[in-house]
Amino acid sequence: MRKLLFCILCGLIVIPNAMALDLSLDEAIEKIVAESNDVKAADANIKKAKAQLKAVNANRWMSIDGTVSYMNLVDPVRPFSSDGIRIPSEIGAMLATTPLQGALDKLPDNIFSAGVQITQPIYTFGKIGHAVDAVHDAIDMSQSAKDLTLREVKYAAANLYWTAKMTDEIVAASQRNLNNAKSAKKKLTSAGRANRSNLIKIESDIATKEVGLSDAKFNRDTAYNMLKIMAGIDESEEVVLTDNFPDKFEPLNVGKLESNPEWDVYQKQIKMYESNAKSKRSGALPTLAAIGSYSYYAMGTNGGNMFDKTGSQSAYWGLGLQMPLFSGGLHSANATIEAMNAENARQELYKSQKLKTQEYNTAVNKYKHLCDDLGQLNKAYDLAQKAYDVSEKRFAAGQTSAIELSDVSGALYQMDMTLLNAKYNILMSKESVKKLGE
Repeated sequence: MRKLLFCILCGLIVIPNAMALDLSLDEAIEKIVAESNDVKAADANIKKAKAQLKAVNANRWMSIDGTVSYMNLVDPVRPFSSDGIRIPSEIGAMLATTPLQGALDKLPDNIFSAGVQITQPIYTFGKIGHAVDAVHDAIDMSQSAKDLTLREVKYAAANLYWTAKMTDEIVAASQRNLNNAKSAKKKLTSAGRANRSNLIKIESDIATKEVGLSDAKFNRDTAYNMLKIMAGIDESEEVVLTDNFPDKFEPLNVGKLESNPEWDVYQKQIKMYESNAKSKRSGALPTLAAIGSYSYYAMGTNGGNMFDKTGSQSAYWGLGLQMPLFSGGLHSANATIEAMNAENARQELYKSQKLKTQEYNTAVNKYKHLCDDLGQLNKAYDLAQKAYDVSEKRFAAGQTSAIELSDVSGALYQMDMTLLNAKYNILMSKESVKKLGE
């Protein structure tokens, strides 16, 4: 019976761990990218730019406008009369002796008209062509902006992952530090009558390290919750980070920074503004178009007899040349504005090239510098561990005080944190290199 209960208890303990979500660095990055609002906004900007291309290209094709109207003429003197309109008596007396007398008895007061007009641009001297080029550049710019956003999001995702993993390691180190203090107290009390000052010192260390462990667990839970939120994982779900801090790091095989998505954005932006400037400048040039029109008119004394006879029709086709004569310098001013926008973007490009190159070189040098120091840090950690082991044995033999043991234990813990922080910085330096120059 006891064996059965023990098995059930073990099962209850193991099952939650078995149901935990294993999460590697690549999987975390993939999830965070899929959840990123910045990436979704970048996709929307690409679609918006492509829609603008359709809008600009629409100016290349013919435009067809149709009009339909119906009018019922009203006698201003008797607006509510059903007799329609009447000719003033003075004019009627003048026309009474003319052949028009019969036709003027009732004038048609119902008029229907319909028409269609077609305009097909033939040559716009660059107004449409340069505008289309500008939108193509805007599409390229939005795609480069998405690439830049993806790199930023991936870097942030890696930072979240390694930060959470670092908190795991800090919790483990804090737990070891606390266990060492408890073990020292146990050895002190089990040896007989303990020195009161040593006992007080150890108990103080235990209380302090328990607080440190509690803080480490709080920071770990906070880091994990942030990672879950950004990755779209339920906060109640247990997550196990499967990637660990490496013990060794390979040299980076990188060269000089030749390109960067931010530079691509500025370069496309410059081209876009320059094309816009050409399009604005072309506004002062003529527009040649083919034109055509068809119109139909019908009239009658009432709505029922408007179409008793064939209505009047007219149509034409030809060429039209629209020539701006004076605009007060509007086209030149708009072109200058776009040209200055291009110049501003060019200066931003030069500044970005300087800053990003320096940032990239710093990240590469920092990676190499930290990797060179890592070997010495490992040796320092091993020596700190040996110093603690020696001090612990001397303390157990009553050859040293709790103060010395506490100092050595604190040095070991600090060395543990220093080594962990160095590994974190190496990994993030590598991510910085990938973000800037991959």
